[in-house]
Amino acid sequence: MEGAEAVVAAAEEENSPAILQIHPSALKQGGIPLVACCVSAAEQANVPITVHFDHGTSKQELVEALDLGFDSLMVDGSHLSLKDNIAYTKYISLLAHSKNMLVEAELGRLSGTEDDLTVEDYEARLTDVNQAEEFIDETGIDALAVCIGNVHGKYPASGPNLRLDLLKDLHALSSKKGVFLVLHGASGLSEELIKASIQRGVTKFNVNTEVRKAYMNSLSNPKQDLGPCDGFSKRSHESCGNREDALVWFIWKSIIPSPRKD
Repeated sequence: MEGAEAVVAAAEEENSPAILQIHPSALKQGGIPLVACCVSAAEQANVPITVHFDHGTSKQELVEALDLGFDSLMVDGSHLSLKDNIAYTKYISLLAHSKNMLVEAELGRLSGTEDDLTVEDYEARLTDVNQAEEFIDETGIDALAVCIGNVHGKYPASGPNLRLDLLKDLHALSSKKGVFLVLHGASGLSEELIKASIQRGVTKFNVNTEVRKAYMNSLSNPKQDLGPCDGFSKRSHESCGNREDALVWFIWKSIIPSPRKD
C-alpha cells in the first residue's frame, strides 16, 4: 500500500504517468483489498495512472484477474513451448480484449529472481525475431516483453549485457505490427542503456528491485520503525516517497521526457 501511495505521489510531483503493477504473489497476500487500494489511488490521482496484473503464469489467476479492476495484464507463458505459449496467450488475450483490457506477453525467458520465483541462467532464452512475428500475429497482443539479456533482480558485478542489436530488430518488427515493447529488469540499468532502449522502441520499463531496496532502507532501525502500525505506515510511505531515495521511475525524468514544467 505504501509503495502504491509513493508511486502516485511521485507521478503527481513529476506530472508524469505511471503504472502500478501487482504480482500474483502480492495478490495472494493482499487479495482484493490490495487491488482496490491501487485502483482507488489511480482513480484519485491527477495524472494518468493504470493498474496492471504482472506475470500471470496460470489460466486460473489470469481469469480471476479479469474481474478485479485491472486495466491491463501480462500473460506469462515464457515457461511453455512456443506452440503452447501462443495458445495460452491467445486464449487470455481474447478474454481480456472483450473487457477492453490491454495485454502484455513475454516471448523468450528472463533469468533471475522476482518475488521469490527464480529462473536459472541455463533456462533463459533470448527473444527470437521470427518467432516474435508469429507470436504477435497469432495472439493479438498489445505489448511484447522482450528478453535481450535483461534479468529480474540484481545484475552480475560485470553489469548488464543487453543485446541492443536484437532490440533494434525487434523494434522494426513491433513498429510494423503496432505493438509496444516492454523491458523487464530495468533496475540497475545505466542512463545510457535506458536511453538506448528508448531509442530502440521500449515504451515500458519494469522496476521492482530498486523500489524494494528503498523500502527496506526505511526499516534500517527496526526498533524505531516497527512501532505502531499507523506510524510505521507513515514512515515507510515517507521513505518510499523520498524523491532522492526511492522514486526510480521519476529519477529518470531527465531521460524519459514528461510534461512537467519547472
